[in-house]
Amino acid sequence: MKTRIKTAILARIDSIGLPIIALCWVSFFWGTTWLASKEGVKHMPGLQLATIRQFLGGTLYVIYFVLKKEPWPKGKQWITILILSVLNFALSNGLSTWGVKYITSGLGAIIATIFPVWIVIICFFQGERVAKLAIIGMLISFGGICIIFFDYLSDFLKPEFQFGILLSLMATVTWAFGTLQTKKKAASFNPYFSLGLQMLLSSFMLFVITEACEINIPLSQIPAESWWSIGYLVIVGSLITFIAFIYSLQHLPKEISSIYAYINPIVAIVLGFFIFGETLTKSIAIGVLVTLTGLYLVNKSIRKPQKKHLL
Repeated sequence: MKTRIKTAILARIDSIGLPIIALCWVSFFWGTTWLASKEGVKHMPGLQLATIRQFLGGTLYVIYFVLKKEPWPKGKQWITILILSVLNFALSNGLSTWGVKYITSGLGAIIATIFPVWIVIICFFQGERVAKLAIIGMLISFGGICIIFFDYLSDFLKPEFQFGILLSLMATVTWAFGTLQTKKKAASFNPYFSLGLQMLLSSFMLFVITEACEINIPLSQIPAESWWSIGYLVIVGSLITFIAFIYSLQHLPKEISSIYAYINPIVAIVLGFFIFGETLTKSIAIGVLVTLTGLYLVNKSIRKPQKKHLL
């Protein structure tokens, strides 16, 4: 009997070994993408970087599924994909990439994590009950953000810093809407093929906008540093890490697989300090921990089934 139990435990440990490695990969490398974006936008427009990244990543995804002979979306499914391409990539990814040009990579990563707060707020205005745990989590997160921004008070006098914060906040709002839209509409077709299509469509949208606004610089003028950043974002950020994320999501409990969201900003802040010399003080460290604790409570409340009714 003891032998069977021991064998079962070892088998279980072995079965989650690779998913845990995949989760560790996601936790670290998605944090590094903020630094890659920061390095890339130092030498070129942020929206142009997002355009090229999404075009290359989306093209690779679509080619893969075409070779697999994956069925194409039909009818109204294209409407959903179009909406998601606007919310998730043209707006959310585009704005966050643009925003990190004016703020630190670590701060951009922290702001990006607050999208669950917007989900709770949106659901409230749609008539859903807001759990006490979510309210507590939002208050704690707000307190953590205040602690973080204490060290950036002087920067708030700079218009560029204000603009970067605004862009980053707008990106979290559109991501929240995109997340809710995905849950409602995107279950009827392959979500991974849809992801590639969203990226590809959004790249065309961004290209039209940036060309019309004469934002883009000639490709020949983009320096090697930015091309290396784009390559890293496409290969590591959009392809390898996303595959690892899906794998960990399929083989680990949701509570464990979501840990990456709390590690990504810490990785971005620490590496930003060592690589770019970005600000890292005790108040920022404390503020990050407080904010992530609040966001954990908000996420926990979202995962609990809620009955829909007006307050």
